[in-house]
Amino acid sequence: MILLLQYTLIFASVLLLVALGGCFSEHGGVINIGLEGIMVMGALGGALTMKYLPADMPAAVVILIVILACAVVGMLFSLLLGVAAIRFNADQTLVGTALNLLGPAAAVVLVRAINMAEDANNVSSTVAYGTAKKAFTTNIGSFELNWFMLVALLVLIASYIVLYKTRFGLRLCACGEHPQAADSVGINVYKMRYAGVLISGALGGLGGLVYITAGVSEWKFETGVAGFGFLALAVMIFGQWKPINIALAALLFGLFRALSNVYTGFDALVALNLPSTVYNMLPYIISLIVLVFVSGKSKAPKAEGIPYDKGQR
Repeated sequence: MILLLQYTLIFASVLLLVALGGCFSEHGGVINIGLEGIMVMGALGGALTMKYLPADMPAAVVILIVILACAVVGMLFSLLLGVAAIRFNADQTLVGTALNLLGPAAAVVLVRAINMAEDANNVSSTVAYGTAKKAFTTNIGSFELNWFMLVALLVLIASYIVLYKTRFGLRLCACGEHPQAADSVGINVYKMRYAGVLISGALGGLGGLVYITAGVSEWKFETGVAGFGFLALAVMIFGQWKPINIALAALLFGLFRALSNVYTGFDALVALNLPSTVYNMLPYIISLIVLVFVSGKSKAPKAEGIPYDKGQR
């Protein structure tokens, strides 16, 4: 049971961070379908940083540097979406899809190039970071606490405050609901939308790092992040673009994902004699069912996905 709780919280943390990132982008009016690719690139930035950090660095410093690295890489990669969608009015869904294809491919090419530069016979796409990864976990009895669980909680609280209690958040939401009205009172819609996209890149990159460090000490980037970017989109829609609802949805999806790791520890589940692949499929099946029943009633920001034309009223 403790192991189920542990995996549920870590996978929920991944989904929460990435879904909140998508929430900021869409509240600003930009659909971020490219969360999967952003996760991969953020994970790559964090993994390479952990690989090359000195082994004797204090844990707190390691955590801070790695979080900054993956957030910056995620922001830079998401900027491709921002420029294409905001500056050039490109179709946001197509650009996001392109990012999902580009992210894993670019990560594999970069990792292989780095590995071959160190060893000409090493053509793998694997990055090992076992030493630095120890800084992110601590044991409380038999429960392994990952500090990213706490980070996800703090990001949730901050997201709620920023979106609903600050001038920035209210302006961002205004740009996603009625950008022309926001512009008429002096709000720079373009800057606000860029800000939303960059925040989504930072949180998406951080979510990617949390995913690849959940229980393993190296990551093969050919495997990507197993569709967690798309699961985060489902979490965001199920949560109706509201941070608290997104957190609850993340816990639900995290639970189903955790079952694939620990179902052998429950006699009732073992007695069902189901293949392990069924448990691996559960979160994705649940996401389809949820979207079928929820998407028709969802209330997305009204102007999301619509390029802003300053001359239009």
